Amino acid sequence: MEKKSVYIETTIPSLVTARPSSNIIELSRQYVAKNFWENERHKYDLCISQYVVKECEKGDEVAARRRLDLLKNIRLLPVTTQAEKLAEEYFEFLEIPQKAKTDCFHLAVCVMNEIDFLISWNMTHLGRPTYKKIVSFNEHRNLWLPELLTPDVFMEVMEEERKEEQNGEV
Repeated sequence: MEKKSVYIETTIPSLVTARPSSNIIELSRQYVAKNFWENERHKYDLCISQYVVKECEKGDEVAARRRLDLLKNIRLLPVTTQAEKLAEEYFEFLEIPQKAKTDCFHLAVCVMNEIDFLISWNMTHLGRPTYKKIVSFNEHRNLWLPELLTPDVFMEVMEEERKEEQNGEV
């Protein structure tokens, strides 16, 4: 069986490599991200884009190095002119704030490369109700539609799929 393709958005390496947070919600996200990285990632075809690399390069130099080291063996997807154009269309259509424009580029790269899942802890601009608009936009243009999930929900969905397969329900 072919591995599902999973685009790792910048929040994943950021949380995996971060010092433990004093914020309980952030600490929980760090725990889930580390659990995914240590125990689950080998089950999937992980990928990133230059946008993840560029975001991981920002900030503290030591922290940036940890993030980049974590990603060094992850497949780097090509960013085409077509993907860049699609990102600009998403940006305008979804009315995403300028500061979050890179989210549109993550999404467009996934769409153009037909990636199964985009996982991120930051669903502020790509979560509901925006996702409904993305579904409509992509269906109207006959474009691929990745599932956009947080890592905890992604792992739950994958566990459910494994159980269904074992029970012969798929």
